[in-house]
Amino acid sequence: MCKDMVGLVSRTGRQLQRYNMGRRQVVGCIPYRYTNGSEGTPFHELLEVLVISSQKGHGILFPKGGWETDETVEEAAARESLEEAGVLGILEVELGKWSFKSRRHGTIYEGYMFPLLVKEVLDSWPEENLRQRKWMPVHKAREACEHWWMKEALDRFVNRLESPSQDVQTKNHVSPCSLS
Repeated sequence: MCKDMVGLVSRTGRQLQRYNMGRRQVVGCIPYRYTNGSEGTPFHELLEVLVISSQKGHGILFPKGGWETDETVEEAAARESLEEAGVLGILEVELGKWSFKSRRHGTIYEGYMFPLLVKEVLDSWPEENLRQRKWMPVHKAREACEHWWMKEALDRFVNRLESPSQDVQTKNHVSPCSLS
């Protein structure tokens, strides 16, 4: 069923967008996977994150977009990862909320970020003609990412993984296919 959704176009328009005290709410994911390595390889050398090009092609970022009134924050995050990056996976506990100024619109937004353990990379997805995607080591993705708040979310994610005392919980698997 998810494969059927890939033929659909991305949601557009702002009529269903969520706002909090005049601030547009956006959600995004840090899609990640582990590569194969030899025994004893530090986890940070096995970890890769997926970045995408901006629509205009002038920068690198993580998939993100508007949180709409007919979906939960988790559903929005999973939808954006499917639409912009063509990945499906297991959504984990929110990394946090950031307030930032939109470069394009000059207004303050609220951004929520989640880690997404990628289980499937699709060959075709709604924005494949608008964006490039690339797997990168964390340190390279941090250097390339154009948004300070996404870099901070990446740092929180890595700190969460490095801290053995923190129990990394996952949300129930959220599939954008359950969206109507």
